[in-house]
Formats: sequence, C-alpha cells, structure tokens
Amino acid sequence: MNLVLLREEDFTAPGRARLTGRRQRHVLEVHRAEVGDELVVGLLGGSVGRGRVTSLEDGLHLEVVLDQPPPPKLPLTLVLALPRPKVLNRTLAAATSLGVASIYLVNAWKVEKSYWKSPRLSEENLLEQRILGLEQARDTVLPALHLRRLLRPFAEEELAGIVQGTTALLAHPGVPGPCPRDAGGPVVLVIGPEGGFIPAEVELLSRSGCRPVNLGERILRVETAVAALTGRLF
Repeated sequence: MNLVLLREEDFTAPGRARLTGRRQRHVLEVHRAEVGDELVVGLLGGSVGRGRVTSLEDGLHLEVVLDQPPPPKLPLTLVLALPRPKVLNRTLAAATSLGVASIYLVNAWKVEKSYWKSPRLSEENLLEQRILGLEQARDTVLPALHLRRLLRPFAEEELAGIVQGTTALLAHPGVPGPCPRDAGGPVVLVIGPEGGFIPAEVELLSRSGCRPVNLGERILRVETAVAALTGRLF
C-alpha cells in the first residue's frame, strides 16, 4: 500500500480521519507507523497529500492535508474479454495501477459462460480490486468499469462511437501488423480471451473501427499483455 486511500466517511472532522480494518492493520503491521509518523494519503476521487498519525487508540487517527492532484489518467480505454475469475482480480488491479481511464469487460466465444457467474464479478470485488490498484499507484480516481455480456450488440451499437477520434487497436496474435509505439493520443485497446478471438469476432471488431495488430510471436497471458501493450503505446 503506497497510499492510504481515504473515503468521506473516514473523516471525523475537517482535516481529521480515523481508520479501522484492513487499512489500519496494514499501516500498523507493514508501515509500522507510530504516533507522529507521516503517511501518503489520498481521498477517493479527490486530492493526494500527507496524513500524520495522532493517535492509535480506538482506531488509527490521522491529521490530514490534501494539497496535490492525483496522477493523470492515460487516455486509454481497455476493452477486455472477460478473463478467468482467478486472473480477473490481477488484471483489474494492474490496469488500474497503470492508469487506464476506462475498462469494458465483454463476452467472446472462448469466454466460459460460468465466468459471468463468478462472485469475483460482484460490485464489492470489482471495487476492491480497483482500490488495490489505486493504492499501488498512489492514485485516487477509479477507472470507469462497464460490463457487456453480449459482444455483437456492444461492437455494433457502442464500440463505433467509443473509437471515434482515437487510435483503435485489436491485439490479436498472428495478424501481420505490429502494434505501434507511442500512440500520442487517445487509444482504444481490445484484448481477447486466452486463445484469442475467433475469426468472426475479429471481423466484427474490425468493422467497428479496430485495427488488428500483433505484439510479436509470443502468446502472452492477459495481464502480461495489458501491461506490455500499455507500456508500448504510452
């Protein structure tokens, strides 16, 4: 936890906050904070600053000054075929820490139907994983998250509007065009499931304005592909 993320309900008075639960335990057990120590803190959706520990009785009490903006988001919209449940958490946290502005989780032929019934798609878990990504990156602004269970209506009715004015790329192994470097502007990046999109899906997404590109001969895990492509484009 590189930043202690505060919420409005943590504040007991202007400039004063109280932590309990996971964040309190982390600060005490990992940071080993004592009274008088300062921590990097931020308000969810707001500014970043410093929090000085004033008391460890009945919770962890902080005197807070928030005077810096959070790091800017990347102009990146990630369209991601829903990963396996155990991969979803890592991918969401990683994408958030990289600064992705918006994430769409979509269906595809090779996405198992059972994935959509996983408890990891609960609102609570989806929020928790993005929170972990914010804490890692010292950010406070959540990426927007959208779930789309039907790929064709999404591609035909929404995606064409989303990609307008952007560099729209479909990462797919085996296509001839290499992924560009340093996009220099807004990007929509589509990444398929393990095993890739089927040809009909590649055609569908291409018609919606996404240019198929590859990242070389190696087949990468989803979370690795997200990091590698983001680093290449920005």
